Amino acid sequence: MRRHPGLFLAIIAAVAVLAGFFIWPRGFGAQWRPWHLGLDLVGGAHLVYNIDLSHVAASNQDSVVAGLRDVIEKRVNLFGVSEPQVYTSRSGQSAQLIVDLAGIKNVSQAISEIGQTPLLDFREVQQNASGTQYIYTNLTGQYVTGAQLTFDQNTGAPEVQVDFNTEGGGIFARMTAANVGKPLAIFLDNQLIEAPIVQEAIPNGKALISGNFTIQSAQQLVSRFNAGALPAPISLITQQTISPTLGSNSLREMIIAAILGTILVMLFMLFYYRLLGLFASLALIIYIALTLAVFKLIPVTMSLAGLAGFILTIGMAVDANILIFERIKEELKRGLQKHSAIEEGFRRAWPSIRDSNVSTIITAVILYYFTSSFVQGFALTLLLGVLVSLFSAITTTRLFLRTFMKDAKPAMLAPKHV
Repeated sequence: MRRHPGLFLAIIAAVAVLAGFFIWPRGFGAQWRPWHLGLDLVGGAHLVYNIDLSHVAASNQDSVVAGLRDVIEKRVNLFGVSEPQVYTSRSGQSAQLIVDLAGIKNVSQAISEIGQTPLLDFREVQQNASGTQYIYTNLTGQYVTGAQLTFDQNTGAPEVQVDFNTEGGGIFARMTAANVGKPLAIFLDNQLIEAPIVQEAIPNGKALISGNFTIQSAQQLVSRFNAGALPAPISLITQQTISPTLGSNSLREMIIAAILGTILVMLFMLFYYRLLGLFASLALIIYIALTLAVFKLIPVTMSLAGLAGFILTIGMAVDANILIFERIKEELKRGLQKHSAIEEGFRRAWPSIRDSNVSTIITAVILYYFTSSFVQGFALTLLLGVLVSLFSAITTTRLFLRTFMKDAKPAMLAPKHV
């Protein structure tokens, strides 16, 4: 880059232009959707479920809550919601599951798809004078990894295959060995859904349920198994519907604030740093285009908090240039030539820029991994913005100066005295 700064600058500028076309929405206006927008911007449903851990051992509660979140997240993804947010919250012995469904309109259907208290369990069957009794066991949906529709290789008849995890496979093996020739009842939410006869002991954790199934009835049973494969029952305790109108207005106001803030920053840089400020302003435009393209490529679900994190990095990107320009000012006062003053300014400013940005990156990483929901959105955009701003301040601005500093007068490089 030192030998051909103009070439590398042209490449970066071309990439920035392509990034601008990539992020520019086709229909600018009320339906502006350049990125995946979060619940607070596009509206949708905010659902809070209580997790019943009363029958779960304390040592297993953390893994059960984590497994429950994964199951619900898969179920929500099958529902087709764009960028759903599923996370858990624990306080003492109580636990909650929070589901944010951005852009969803039919909230009742979403609740139905997620399920309210689907609990799957297997029970032994005993026949006596008083009738049929179902004996509870410790084999529940907690140990079921999934179910799928299969077909008998000889007859082609539909079958249902149920898979257990390692621990569940051991429990199921002992149950089937003790109940050969007897029915094994399967309940979903205390409702009997099937009672197949155990033909033989099943030691491999894979059960095949066969009978007079049609494809439709077998698929229904598969759905019931997958719906009940929850490690603990959940119940809906809070339901909120967020209007997209409020989100659209907030998004519009945030964008206007970001544009005005960027213009004011650029005007200040032009007024105070003159030619250097011009280069910093051009580098800032490139930074904005590249950063927004990164957000869209990942993709980042953009919330109001995420936009705030990005706007914060705009000012931080200029901070790095100010440190560099002040060092250049000092080197010019020492009598160095333009080229030497610029290179020395970058070299001396780099340790301060590096340390300040590293501390911000560490903070963003901590926020991302130890918080949830909207705070994570802020942390992610802040982290990505800082990384791109480092490139912009150190590489893009330096290429501008190396390319165009030859014809610049020393007075145009010195900051204006105010």
